[in-house]
Amino acid sequence: MSDSDLIKLYSQRILGLAADIPRQERLDAPDATVKRRAPLCGSTVTVDVKVTDGRISDYGQEVRACALGQAAAAVVGAHVVGCDRDQIHAARDALKAMLKDDGPTPPAPFDGLEVLRPARDYKNRHASILLTLEATAEAMDKIAQRDCA
Repeated sequence: MSDSDLIKLYSQRILGLAADIPRQERLDAPDATVKRRAPLCGSTVTVDVKVTDGRISDYGQEVRACALGQAAAAVVGAHVVGCDRDQIHAARDALKAMLKDDGPTPPAPFDGLEVLRPARDYKNRHASILLTLEATAEAMDKIAQRDCA
């Protein structure tokens, strides 16, 4: 990776998001907790989710990731409360498609993830970027399965 590629990838916007991740407090009594790890780089994210009437009513996260993973966690943390399971899955799937296939930007309220589009050329960074939404989707699935039982 050349210096100009690094500068493009780690833009001021990405670094700004990484420095200001919302909802970094773990929840005392979450409905579900999921920890995910990106094996290639070792980034980890733990999310705590509380759900009321099918929507996220409270959210906490612990993020130990590169700046790209932190930026993704910042966007998710800022917009996740009020979302339902389908919105989380749609955001995760769209982010994956954006990174892997240059697909469209994830739908609102997660359209701020567009800032990570330059990372599509760096496949070794994709797992870290996807961690937060993958963990949140898994937490929502756990809650849905429990509620159906």
